[in-house]
Amino acid sequence: MAEAGLPDALSDWLALQRPALFRYCARLTGSVSDGEDAVQDTLLKTVQTFPGFGTLADPKAWLFRVAHNAAIDILRARQRAPQELSDELMEAVVDPGASSDSHWVARSSLRHFMWLTPAERSCVVLMDVLDYNLREIAEITGKTTLAVKSALHRGRTRLKEVAESKDERPPLDAGDLVLLDQYAQRFNARDFDGVRALLSEEVRLDLVGRVKLHGKTEVGGYVGRYATSDDWKFVAGMVEGQPAIVVIDPRDATLPPLYFVLMQLEAGLVSRIRDFRYARYANEVIDWATLFPAWRAAPSA
Repeated sequence: MAEAGLPDALSDWLALQRPALFRYCARLTGSVSDGEDAVQDTLLKTVQTFPGFGTLADPKAWLFRVAHNAAIDILRARQRAPQELSDELMEAVVDPGASSDSHWVARSSLRHFMWLTPAERSCVVLMDVLDYNLREIAEITGKTTLAVKSALHRGRTRLKEVAESKDERPPLDAGDLVLLDQYAQRFNARDFDGVRALLSEEVRLDLVGRVKLHGKTEVGGYVGRYATSDDWKFVAGMVEGQPAIVVIDPRDATLPPLYFVLMQLEAGLVSRIRDFRYARYANEVIDWATLFPAWRAAPSA
């Protein structure tokens, strides 16, 4: 029987699931940008293949299986997926069954998760961040319960080791830093024509969760719409090793950032913008405590 209301119902349901999908995909890929790409791939594949709520025993588990596969595909395409152990070797590792404090896992930086295999990342995030149980994780990842338990044990142990080690971040290229700082300063001065002058002709914008635009004319309109609000101040910086604009409260610069805008810079111009103004759940995967003090000292602050 056809479900006339399915498209709207599916759209509303996916909107509710999107923050959790992002938390999972960002940590599995080890990247805010790749995580959002995986989410968008997941949404597209879901719209194309969703069999119906009445058909699936657990629609959410089905959705996260799609997300898991989308994230793994991105890792393979980027050639950043470390070699996984076979299920037989994984099952040989005995999990003592000790409970995990999920709070420190949730606060771990994305770069820390990249030291884990995809199987370890997936299992740790699903249980310690998203609160899935062993049976549900096995269904989503396609692994046995014993393999999930051993991946959890190894992943938690490795994550703590990496989190406690020293981790240096490469600085931005000097030219890119100047460009990023100019972009922030012109925004803060409300010189939107000056901001538009820094955009490439083929610039792309992803206002996450809202709209995608392409070309200097379309993206220039987005820039101008910032003139209608005063709840932002831009600071040039980095987010998980990527050039970014960090948006802070103009009334109190000591507060944690409100959200961030990932930037791609090419040939002295801005070629891509990914603005998380309407997707602030992305803040949860950022190590603000470590990074924010450096941003506060940035020239445009």
